[in-house]
Amino acid sequence: MKKLIATILSATFALSAAAAAETAQTSEQIDKALALIGTFASGDTQLAASLLKEDYIQHNLAYGTGREAFVASVQYLAAAPARTTVNNIRAFEDGDYVFLQTVYNFAGSGEQVAFDIFRFEDGLIAEHWDNLAPVAAPNPSGRTQTDGAMEITDLDRTEENRELVRRFLSDVMQGGDPGKTADYFDRGAYIQHNTSIADGLDGLGAALSALAEQGIAMVYDRTHMVLAQGNYVLAVSEGSFGGAPTSYYDLWRVENGKIAEHWDVMETIADRSAWANENGKF
Repeated sequence: MKKLIATILSATFALSAAAAAETAQTSEQIDKALALIGTFASGDTQLAASLLKEDYIQHNLAYGTGREAFVASVQYLAAAPARTTVNNIRAFEDGDYVFLQTVYNFAGSGEQVAFDIFRFEDGLIAEHWDNLAPVAAPNPSGRTQTDGAMEITDLDRTEENRELVRRFLSDVMQGGDPGKTADYFDRGAYIQHNTSIADGLDGLGAALSALAEQGIAMVYDRTHMVLAQGNYVLAVSEGSFGGAPTSYYDLWRVENGKIAEHWDVMETIADRSAWANENGKF
């Protein structure tokens, strides 16, 4: 099965050279998740159906839930005049979960950077969550939404790194003890991939001050998931941005017990009247 999926992947979409080197050593679950998103480009409905549970749960609020609804979206993209492209950047696994960072261009509608989370059950994909945002120009430090470190290390410190991020979310992002902010970084230094923020705590402070001057608050109310593999931790949080209900996906790279690098995708949560399923964003 792994050999078959790898063959299909190579025919349907291209991984970056660094990501491809990592993928060759990853698990069957990661291979299946990559194969599934690859069907958006290949239009292979048979493959898509074979990877999903019949009662597949969809949390992307723009799509229906269930296997048939996913297969219908693959059919729709295959029939579109413009080609869909899928470029996976990073892939991780945490137990029954796979989380991916990918750049999509759905039927020529423009590039979007995404985090996808897939939950597996009995070897099949049973549930999916995601956040998407348009690809933007490099940030004030010249970094893009997807460049930066790639290597997964410190597998023996996965739980330690997960707990570090949990505490950071509670103390800093949710405002539990903001006085501890500097403790989570090595002398205030870290690499930032947010589209509007420069590197380091100084860059973060300047960005937050600029938002405050405009009367815009970035609020984290609750964290729903914290997934981790080695030195990478992905958190899924709920809150608001400028008063609008917002879903936050934050990926942190941890180095020697400190936050060293950060990527994110923010997405405004659609009004319930526009939902195509009733599973909720989280």
